Amino acid sequence: MKNVTRVHGKLTITKRLNNSVNGNPRFLINVDGYSVKTTVDSSLGYSVQNFDGKDVIATVGTHYGVLSLADVYAAQ
Repeated sequence: MKNVTRVHGKLTITKRLNNSVNGNPRFLINVDGYSVKTTVDSSLGYSVQNFDGKDVIATVGTHYGVLSLADVYAAQ
């Protein structure tokens, strides 16, 4: 992953994307103005649902030219 940055803000799930070939969920989410996708076959596809509407700290970066979520956890 390139151009990695840390973002602090409210996470909202914008859209549920098609599942991966292996059946894992994917999402298009918004964090502090950044529109990012969960990567294919990442466990973040499951955990991001727990942070919907909450204040988070997210690590985002470009993965194959797409702004993607690398890590997310609750802000304190």
